[in-house]
Amino acid sequence: MRQARWTVWVAATVLATAGLSGVAFSQGNGSEAPAASDVGVTAKEIRVAVVADVENSFAPGLFKGSADGVRGWAKYVNQHGGLAGRKVVVDFIDSRLSADEARNAMIQACSEDFALVGTSALFLNNVDDVEGCLDKAGAATGLPDLAVVTTEVVQQCSRTTYGINPPQILCDTKDKHPQTYQGNAGRVAYYRKQVGSKLHGMFVYTSDIKAANNASRSIVAPLQEAGITPDEEVDVPSRVPQVVYTPIIQRMKEDRSNFFNNGGPFSATVAARREATIQGLTDPNIIWDCTLQCYDRQLLEQGGTDVERQYVSTLFLPFEEASSNAMLANFLKYVGKDDADAFAVQAFASGLLFQRAVEQAVAVGGVNRVTRSAVLDQLATIDDFDAGGMIGKTNIAARETTPCYALVQVHSGKFARVWPKQKGTFDCKASNRREVKLDLLKD
Repeated sequence: MRQARWTVWVAATVLATAGLSGVAFSQGNGSEAPAASDVGVTAKEIRVAVVADVENSFAPGLFKGSADGVRGWAKYVNQHGGLAGRKVVVDFIDSRLSADEARNAMIQACSEDFALVGTSALFLNNVDDVEGCLDKAGAATGLPDLAVVTTEVVQQCSRTTYGINPPQILCDTKDKHPQTYQGNAGRVAYYRKQVGSKLHGMFVYTSDIKAANNASRSIVAPLQEAGITPDEEVDVPSRVPQVVYTPIIQRMKEDRSNFFNNGGPFSATVAARREATIQGLTDPNIIWDCTLQCYDRQLLEQGGTDVERQYVSTLFLPFEEASSNAMLANFLKYVGKDDADAFAVQAFASGLLFQRAVEQAVAVGGVNRVTRSAVLDQLATIDDFDAGGMIGKTNIAARETTPCYALVQVHSGKFARVWPKQKGTFDCKASNRREVKLDLLKD
């Protein structure tokens, strides 16, 4: 009984430390020496893989930020003493916007790495090799997948996937008609105050692949449920010339729309805003809305004055506020300001989530409790993750969308916080999280 109480006390101490600083560093447990405890774990190293779509002809460098973020997290960990008495080594595997490459990457990671961190592969539509991945003992424990970008339901609802961005779909409804989806619609209340009237407008969904289109629709459905009426809804491929937006902006003018949302990449928003300028749709009361993909300096550089007043809703603190949060400052230091983007910060946070799960496993069973099974067990208990305050508090275990968000707007060519007003904070009202029913997975 005394030993059990001591173990619980150690675990509680580590968890408290992780909650305060966002990270706890384990150098061992008593006199126990680190040893090879699972695939990808030796006495000296823990190998993790980041699988991301980077090199490809369609969208070159698409998720380079995810790879940069995981590498930056590893540098941070290693310069602070390592993880579970070992050095973290990152293997980058490029999935190249290919289903075959993505599946091959999973097979490779299963045989060489302990876990997946920062996964960002749009065409990962088969997780058999992930869930059936054998551990050192030959058991089909599966490969822990701490993902950033997930579009396919099979990955979103996989028993081994724990993303810092929980899936829009509630997985227990995936086989029902309709399904239930979740999302953060907190910014609608802010927009209403700015416009002072009913919100209605244009919704543009990416149409490159069905899964991405579904994801785009499920993200904005909570906004519509919160009170934004769609005047028009159109599907547009991610990479199209600006002229494609000519009739779209014209319809906005005809409908007197005061809201516009584009689910495509930042370049699509730039194209739409340029077209709006050409057609004279420059009313300052129009809400131009976008999410994390638009939090990119390239939006500012390419959009120039055309993207003034562009709103961007994020689930992480704006980079301009590094002085308000120590972990955000670490992110910028170890990833580098030139490589910092929305995907990089989420990948860095995914690394911190993996780190917390490993540290909890060590607290319970020692440095050689670093096994895939133990890490998956710990991930299933984490319900208050915030990456040291760098992201909104999220219930990882329940795969529940965070109610927290921060809203920035482009002013004079820079991103500036508009809500909540205090730096280093999020709006976390419970009512921000909404559930809607959609039938996007029709037989």
